[in-house]
Parts: sequence; C-alpha cells; structure tokens
Amino acid sequence: METMAINYWAVAVATLLNLVVGGLWYSPMLFAKVWQRSAGITDEQLKAFNPAKVFTITLIVSWVICINLAFFLASPGTDWQWGMTAGFLAGFGWASMIFVVISLFEQRSLAYMLVHGGYITVYFTLAGLVIGAWQ
Repeated sequence: METMAINYWAVAVATLLNLVVGGLWYSPMLFAKVWQRSAGITDEQLKAFNPAKVFTITLIVSWVICINLAFFLASPGTDWQWGMTAGFLAGFGWASMIFVVISLFEQRSLAYMLVHGGYITVYFTLAGLVIGAWQ
C-alpha cells in the first residue's frame, strides 16, 4: 500500500482561503448586490447575522472540505497543476452541479446559481492549487 502524506499547513491555508475568497466574492466589489437580490436578503438581515457563529461553522466545514481534498491529492506525483485541476473538477463537476440541482428544486434564479456555483468552483480550484503546490 502506498503511503499518503497530508500537509496540514496547506490544509490550514486552504481552509482560511475560503473566508478570503468568500469575502471578496460576496463583497460590493464583485457580486454582493446580485447575490443579495437573487437570495432575497435585505440589508437589515445582513446586519442581524451572527459573525462568530457563521465564521466558526464556515471554518469547520472548510477544513472538512480541504482535508478531504488533501486525501484525494495525497499521491506522490501531485503538483500544483494537478491540484488545481482536481480542485476545479471537484468544485465544478461535483459541488456546483449538486448545488444547481438543489437550487432547481428550490426554484432559485439563474443568477443565484451562477453566483454561488462560480464561488464554489473558484474556491475549490484555489484550494486544490494550494494543497497540490504544497504537497
């Protein structure tokens, strides 16, 4: 059996990257208004959210995502190119597609699906890049 090595520093950085990418993606600089409108979220609702709870749960879930991706990328031949490709394939081909299915049943708009699906794809691609490069 082949020995698998997980770089936990890479997993930690890729985990934190979720907050960085999400902060930029859902900022007024990029897709905040499109997301807010398509999700039906008001400014008042945004002001009322609990950041400690949201960021804590986000970090835990992001760590699960990244540790899982790290296990998929743990083979000795992994480099940044394969990491990025695998991240893209997992983000676009699996995570975004199941998100679209769920969104269709919830009767969400195309804008909603594109904003979130785009974020998922970009995040997984960058997480794969970090984990693959730091193998």
